[in-house]
Amino acid sequence: MAPQPRGALLVAGTSSDAGKSLIVAGLCRALHRTGVSVAPFKAQNMSNNSVVTLDGGEIGRAQAMQATASGLAPSVRFNPVLLKPGSDRRSQVVVRGQVDGTVGAADYHARRASLAGVVSDELASLRADFDVVICEGAGSPAEINLRRSDIANMGLAELGDLPVIVVGDIDRGGVLAHLLGTLACLAPADQARIAGFVINKFRGDRSILEPGLQQLFDLTGRPTIGVVPYADGLWLDAEDSLASVVGMPVGRAAPAVGSARLSVVAIRLPRISNSTDVEALACEPGVDVRWVDDPASVAGADLVVVPGSKATISDLAWLRGRGIDEVLTERARRNQPILGICGGYQMLGTTIVDDVEARTGTVSGLGILTVTVQFAARKVLRQSAGVASGNVVRGYEIHHGRVIGGDDAPLLHDDELGPEGSVAGAVTGTHWHGLLANDGFRRDYLREVARWVGRGGFEVGQVSFEQARMAQLDLIADLVDTELDMEFVTDLISSGVPPRMPVITTSLS
Repeated sequence: MAPQPRGALLVAGTSSDAGKSLIVAGLCRALHRTGVSVAPFKAQNMSNNSVVTLDGGEIGRAQAMQATASGLAPSVRFNPVLLKPGSDRRSQVVVRGQVDGTVGAADYHARRASLAGVVSDELASLRADFDVVICEGAGSPAEINLRRSDIANMGLAELGDLPVIVVGDIDRGGVLAHLLGTLACLAPADQARIAGFVINKFRGDRSILEPGLQQLFDLTGRPTIGVVPYADGLWLDAEDSLASVVGMPVGRAAPAVGSARLSVVAIRLPRISNSTDVEALACEPGVDVRWVDDPASVAGADLVVVPGSKATISDLAWLRGRGIDEVLTERARRNQPILGICGGYQMLGTTIVDDVEARTGTVSGLGILTVTVQFAARKVLRQSAGVASGNVVRGYEIHHGRVIGGDDAPLLHDDELGPEGSVAGAVTGTHWHGLLANDGFRRDYLREVARWVGRGGFEVGQVSFEQARMAQLDLIADLVDTELDMEFVTDLISSGVPPRMPVITTSLS
């Protein structure tokens, strides 16, 4: 029996959405299934898709998913620095799960050096507590303009003395050039840490690709340790904004149980947050979910979801600029279903008082619900539990806005805080994320939507969202086990990069 690996590995990518998150999750799951004590780690993430951990902090959703793959509860240890963009120029900084100010790009470039200690300490702590730590890079390691202050890619590899593999997405085209160019852009010391390549989302005849892989090896001296095939079942817990493209369906439409289907549209806000809330709806048979940004699509759907936002006031102005506000108001007048979640819930209210985030003071909401929301400096970060429509439910909250008034009926009863959310006819609002992941509530809510829109032939299925999520994690782990050279990977984790790796010389290096 081969000895269990002990050490750490960094999975970098040629770009955002190259497949780093899934490969890390697959490696964590595959190692966990063999009894290895493994943890994920992403030093710095930039995402508005986040979750609340048991220790009362906020981390990127991908790291929560990777923790689940590892058999662990999400923890701020797995993502010590999180950036949440509120505009094109400024982001909220979350350090060890808690808000630590806002920065512009230039400010953060200087601040990263001070966060290196936080990252280094957390990584060292995880390596002491677990046999293996699988780290995920951010963006591309070849962003040479950021290398001096980098704490997420080759800077992290240097801090932790980590071996690195680079993942490229062949579905975008040009993957061999991307892999070669990524390596070539790096300084010799960084190149020495790159041990091999992984190609993601391959379709077609592997024999046609093989000559290119051989030439890549001849040019770089590094093997391609795996070619992972395209799998359309891997879509849950999508973190990158590229997964929320206007017109794109969410998930895969499943056959209806009854004689009718439901059409759901989710409004693709410019500063959307926690877009994954709608994924549970897309798991249901007979429910079609897609992202939209136009009034006609909002008018024609059975259910409209107004999702969370990192910039509620700005996105509310965007809705008005698009004319979507008028369509939502007309839907409410006609008792056509609308679901507002977190920032979307706030927009549906009568008044928003924001002296914290956008600092616009008092702004009129859409007036569809009667709630008044006031932003507070301290962010609400909590896991929540309660009862909704007779169903025991769980969720989590991430928001600055507090409801300070309103006459609508509550949606649910929070075990700790009492009445939460609003229901007015076919319009529903809540500050809870993850509510739709509760199977009983989701089925009851969809039955109610079908009743409001006269879809008598619609029937709910018996989908378990948690089982669907675990099945996806096992699928990516199966792909990793089958398609990656796991002996190479475990040797790399335990022993590091082989010495004297070739250096590609360019004018950059």
